[in-house]
Amino acid sequence: MTEQSENKTLIIESQYFPPICFYKTLIEADILKIERYEHYQKVSFRNRCYIAGPNGKILLSVPLSKGKNQRTIMKDVRISNVENWQGLHWKTLTSAYRRSPWFEYFENDLEGLYEKKFDFLLDWNMACLEWANKVLGISKEILLTDGFEKSYDPAAGILDKRDHFVPGQDQEGLPTYAQVFGERTGFFPNLSILDLLFCEGKRGLELLK
Repeated sequence: MTEQSENKTLIIESQYFPPICFYKTLIEADILKIERYEHYQKVSFRNRCYIAGPNGKILLSVPLSKGKNQRTIMKDVRISNVENWQGLHWKTLTSAYRRSPWFEYFENDLEGLYEKKFDFLLDWNMACLEWANKVLGISKEILLTDGFEKSYDPAAGILDKRDHFVPGQDQEGLPTYAQVFGERTGFFPNLSILDLLFCEGKRGLELLK
């Protein structure tokens, strides 16, 4: 058996600042492979993430040039930059987390990411993933698929979680922690990894294990 086949590979779709369940699964893998040859699917984490606000969960959605009903290959899905959605998302994040323990620590670096323009959703998502991995202290080899395969052999050490995590679906075994508005709204599990980072900082990695 080769060293490559002994490694555990997680294959999953590209997501915008993925939810905590994504990262809970990622830390158990050696290699992360992002699916880029699937068709875009609406109502997924591909172009949306959820954060905690004073009145409940807040949806941040990346606008797409052909809308949410397109059936475009993921690597070709274009972002609509007609409006300053990045500025709006950043303003929302600032409003929701400026009183969190770790927001100030990450603020300048993350603001710089939101000031960069991206034409393709996959490129934006990859930049978000790499940023979150860096600040969490996660070091994984990240690959992109070379073509679409309907299924993968688990015996080959491949964990296929494409379309496994969807908005609104309960996930078990996730960490709990103090959220900014938790006393008012109650705890919201499985928000974007940004929520865990702003509330717990680098301790977030320990909570995921």
